[in-house]
Amino acid sequence: MRLAIDCMGGDHGPSVTLPACKTFLAAHPQAELLLVGTAEALQPAAGWERCTLVAATEVVTMDDAVEVALRRKRDSSMRVAIAQLKADEGGTAAADVCVSAGNTGALMALARYVLKTFTGIDRPAIAALLPNARGGFTKVLDLGANVDCTAEHLLQFAVMGSALVSALDGKEDPSVGLLNIGEEVIKGSETIKRAGELLRAAAAAGQINFHGNVEGNDIFKGSTDLVVCDGFVGNVALKSSEGVAALMTQMIKQEFTRGPLTKLAALVALPVLNRFKARVDHRRYSGGALLGLRGLVFKAHGSSDAFAFEQAMARAYDAARNRLLDRVHDRIRDTLAVLPAAPDAPAAAHAA
Repeated sequence: MRLAIDCMGGDHGPSVTLPACKTFLAAHPQAELLLVGTAEALQPAAGWERCTLVAATEVVTMDDAVEVALRRKRDSSMRVAIAQLKADEGGTAAADVCVSAGNTGALMALARYVLKTFTGIDRPAIAALLPNARGGFTKVLDLGANVDCTAEHLLQFAVMGSALVSALDGKEDPSVGLLNIGEEVIKGSETIKRAGELLRAAAAAGQINFHGNVEGNDIFKGSTDLVVCDGFVGNVALKSSEGVAALMTQMIKQEFTRGPLTKLAALVALPVLNRFKARVDHRRYSGGALLGLRGLVFKAHGSSDAFAFEQAMARAYDAARNRLLDRVHDRIRDTLAVLPAAPDAPAAAHAA
């Protein structure tokens, strides 16, 4: 597997991405990396085994507008990295998957422009994993690629997410929940109500396994395999979960600063506390797939440290090795052929 890495993306750039790449190479002897960035930034990686340096002269910053990334910075590391997924005249691409921690809105726009979406898909969506009480993971999308969505877009997300669960977990009929403010069908905005109608119709046609409306706590209960929402709500849910995990970790640390008896109890419970800390550490779940594209692109958190970025690379590597792109494409092709298309609507970019 060959990974194209946008080494300049994220809040920290090469100071994080290059150490992450080195760790990843040591743990994945079958992988090869295409490191994309400015010549000066990539200099420390010169001579690394199983690495090819790909020069780019520009960088998309975290606060660049989408128009800047698309029209002005045509030789940015992000764009060059994504372009490695395009097949040449012989049908071969330089890389199997691209990973970036850069500006989310720019990444989505560039990936959509360079790679295009599958037939029947209007917008890519970011899907990621969140731990649940069942000991597994709930897949959630969209987590920030699209702020405003139509009901038809949410239906498409359900189809793409179902394909993701099938590919990763081997479940042929994964359950789908629509995130809402209550389980009752009469609740929610008009868009959510309409999406519920479309999802129920798709379920009646045997296209998806729609569980019904779910609430925010159902994500962590593991009530369904997949939870569908628009990017605004999804990103708020994601960042809130990360904040709660950080708070609980801090509270665990504070227990060791209290009285002698509390310290002793905390020491006895330390193995359990450490396992819990690891379980809720959002860095372990870094790396969301941009579904719906004609190429496999993974988005790491913009604030990723080296560990989080390496985890995103590992998730991207596993997805490419398990042919996630082909599986998602096949599911989309078979399902969307009988489902309604989304009406024309202005594109909505996200910049989380």
